[in-house]
Amino acid sequence: MVGENPSNKANLVGRLGALWGVAGVSLLLSFAVYRLTVITIDAFASPFQWYHWLVFFGNMLFMAHSEGYKGFQKGFAPRVAARARYLQYHPRLSLILVAPLFCMGYFFATRERLVTTYALTVGIVLLVIIFHQISQPWRGILDAGVVVGLSWGIASLIWFAFEALGTGKFDVSAEVPVEKS
Repeated sequence: MVGENPSNKANLVGRLGALWGVAGVSLLLSFAVYRLTVITIDAFASPFQWYHWLVFFGNMLFMAHSEGYKGFQKGFAPRVAARARYLQYHPRLSLILVAPLFCMGYFFATRERLVTTYALTVGIVLLVIIFHQISQPWRGILDAGVVVGLSWGIASLIWFAFEALGTGKFDVSAEVPVEKS
């Protein structure tokens, strides 16, 4: 793994920290899926016209590709798993206590990762605010695509976590700052 010291063995504290990191991120995403699924189901109380169905399925396909595949599977999930693996082999109490935030890249990350993480967070918050202003069935139609993308993300995260936290090689950068010896 990138940044792993081969002589450094994972101990119980490191393994628990890594699992807490992945579990915390997975729970956060799962909570969002639950909340948005309720809103999506509520959309079906409104009568759907052909254009509602067109946007519904088109949005789900678009979000599966852009958010699920490109965003989560190709970016977020392997990075979270790599950061969990880093934590597994470099356990620090300060990082373990807030492992989900560490794994998402909110601190102890390269400058580029920090800028990207915070910019994405601001963008997501703005989208949530905008989506709250949209009435049904359109909000549920759009949230359905987010549910698909987030669900893909959770599945990707679990897949990469098994791969990263196992005994095998995992060549994804944890994007942590280079420590000076």
